Amino acid sequence: MPVLRFMPMDPQIPESEAAKIREFVFAGRKIEAIKALRESTGLQLVDAKTVVEKLEAELRQSSPEKFTAKAGKGCGTAVVCCLLFVVCCAWFAAAAWGASRAAPYLKKDDPWFASDEGRRIAGNILSWQSERGSWPKNTDTATAPYSGERGKIRGTFDNGATCDEIRFLGRAWLAARDEKCREAAIKGIEHILEAQYANGGWPQYFPPGNGYERHITFNDDAMVRLMVLMREVGREERWDFVGEERRKKAREAFERGIGCIVKCQIRDAKGGKLLAWCAQHDAVSLEPRPARSYELVSVSGNESVGIVRLLMSIERPSEEVRRSVEGAVAWVKSARIAGIKVVEVADEKSPKGRDKRVVEDGGGPGIWARFYEIDTGRPFFSDRDGVKKYSLAEIGYERRNGYAWYGKWGEELIEREYPEWKKRIEDRK
Repeated sequence: MPVLRFMPMDPQIPESEAAKIREFVFAGRKIEAIKALRESTGLQLVDAKTVVEKLEAELRQSSPEKFTAKAGKGCGTAVVCCLLFVVCCAWFAAAAWGASRAAPYLKKDDPWFASDEGRRIAGNILSWQSERGSWPKNTDTATAPYSGERGKIRGTFDNGATCDEIRFLGRAWLAARDEKCREAAIKGIEHILEAQYANGGWPQYFPPGNGYERHITFNDDAMVRLMVLMREVGREERWDFVGEERRKKAREAFERGIGCIVKCQIRDAKGGKLLAWCAQHDAVSLEPRPARSYELVSVSGNESVGIVRLLMSIERPSEEVRRSVEGAVAWVKSARIAGIKVVEVADEKSPKGRDKRVVEDGGGPGIWARFYEIDTGRPFFSDRDGVKKYSLAEIGYERRNGYAWYGKWGEELIEREYPEWKKRIEDRK
């Protein structure tokens, strides 16, 4: 049975959650599948949609007999549901990361990139590249070409932007030998290399400006995504076209990034015990820093998991990296909140008729909060006014329902991935 994979290091979500999502897909309840995936993982909307669409394609190949919603039959409710889904897809494209970035096309086989469709998508992606070499966030960079002034495109590393566009263009060059694709991929890689701070961190944008974007950005796995790409460029033969000098710089950038991650790891002020990471750290002092008004200084229950996975993916980790992993995993274990879960309930008094609530879940696996106080380890929440609260119910409807405050982020890490990593490390001793 196909598994659900969603992060740069390609981990799985718990099978119980995956089974529920598969049942939604089999029943034709795609929107509910996307919603369930987001609640389980904290994924952004467009990433969850991409995962569910990929899963559906795989299930239609492997288990077509299990689909209970037959295409092309029936009317009434089925037609309404179909129309609703089309409307939702249009909203996804406008309001989320962009319903069609480069990522979905990376699953295509090599000949597709030389096809008419592949060349058309490549042309669209090329048109969205900023003058500096990056791509904008929250934007559909694949479906249609950019028709405005290139100088107005503000590229970023945030929200999944830039890395997959570079991967796409690299594959397009190898398949179709379009020189524009090669040049644009190289320009993007050079931009990432230039953007790295001397201490190994990356800002959210480059040049970073004076806002919170200048901080070393782990939020939404921005730096992890960049490092995964740099490792690919430095190691994989398919990137030979960028030249050995750039590939060497990419390998060095990855190593500097690892050094930065280790140095950024937060320590317990009392005993010096290693904890985990904030979603962003100061570009000079490496101290934890806030971002948007409701993203206060904290230890992150989400971003820290992605960082640990990156560290565990190192084939031969140094003793320093091993200590970092051990400290962070110990913190993740301690940060698990048992006995509760987050549900969405009908609420006629709320603006959209539904609301998120924290309820008891005595036999459940537990969940993680997005933010924890560094000194107390206490989960907290905040509205856009930046005032810290200690329960989800205390913040307003808009932020309560518009941000991933809780998730199952650490579950697979501590139940499966860390034990496997530990065994691999011990077997090499």
